[in-house]
Amino acid sequence: MGPSTGNGKGMAPSLPTPRGPISSAIVAHLVDGEPLPVPSGRGIDPLVDDDLHLGLWCCYQLHHHGFDGVDDDAEWDPDVVRFRRTLESLFQAGLRAEHQARAVPTDPSLALRIIATWAGPPLARTVGERGELDHLRELAIHRSAYQLKEADAHTWAIPRLAGPGRSALIEIQADEYGSGRPGDAHAELFADAMAELDLPSDLGHFVDRLPGTTLATDNLVTLFGINRRLRGALVGHLALFEMCSVAPMSQYLRAARRVGGLPALERFYEVHVEADAHHAELAIGRMVGGVVDREPELAADVVFGAASLARVEARFAHHILRAWDDGASSLRPSLETALGVGTPGDLTAAG
Repeated sequence: MGPSTGNGKGMAPSLPTPRGPISSAIVAHLVDGEPLPVPSGRGIDPLVDDDLHLGLWCCYQLHHHGFDGVDDDAEWDPDVVRFRRTLESLFQAGLRAEHQARAVPTDPSLALRIIATWAGPPLARTVGERGELDHLRELAIHRSAYQLKEADAHTWAIPRLAGPGRSALIEIQADEYGSGRPGDAHAELFADAMAELDLPSDLGHFVDRLPGTTLATDNLVTLFGINRRLRGALVGHLALFEMCSVAPMSQYLRAARRVGGLPALERFYEVHVEADAHHAELAIGRMVGGVVDREPELAADVVFGAASLARVEARFAHHILRAWDDGASSLRPSLETALGVGTPGDLTAAG
């Protein structure tokens, strides 16, 4: 690849440790220019596979902040793009296969209201009722892949839309970025909260700890964001994200207040509780309605994007709760003692 030509020093993470043939291939290519084979995806579950989602995350990171020591030109390296598109196809095929369009109405606004009622594993309620400091720290590690670049993938929709729908999306995004006030962007608030939790807040620091179920939550929004053909799905993803944010953020805020001594974490959750109630109405009304009125052919993908988010988040929550129920960490094993990351107790069995 040659020497770096300036990839945002201070923001670009180091390449992660490979965890299988797919991630090994992309890392070897980015480091040494090794040939990239076409991944087959044979024998793996593309919805959750650790190796596939790390490989895809590496491809997507090139479109965000890149990697330390990797030339920015790697973003559009034809071999990397071909490799990425193969992984995307596997992931999207899995998402499409589980999406039963006939199970929800064709009207996007009505469909999103129904999807918002789908009951997933009670991660937020469990943390709100019985979560302790270790649970809040572990949850922050899981969310760091997305929250430290919160809103960025959704912003790709702005140049791809027009009319009232785009105007509503811009209003939502302006709030996400703190209306341009330094330090007030939601990603910056999350970084402050991580520092308060004694966790490194540099992007990608914990990617080696994140299982495929977590990386899939981040890969999903970039899949929709980077592909113009999936702009409808991106709108559906953002709409449901805003519609379903207030309740879980309120539960996490409840836990932070109960633990105490975490003003930055409380502020992060408070800002979301305040902003997302307004965003929900903007999203389901002006944004979704405006986009579909202008481009009716996007309606089905709006529903697909929302349903995909609901299912990916359900798998994410199920993985964490199952580990905690067993008295184990939900993170991939690593230097837990050195990082100061404890193993949360059994939340579901707690009184």
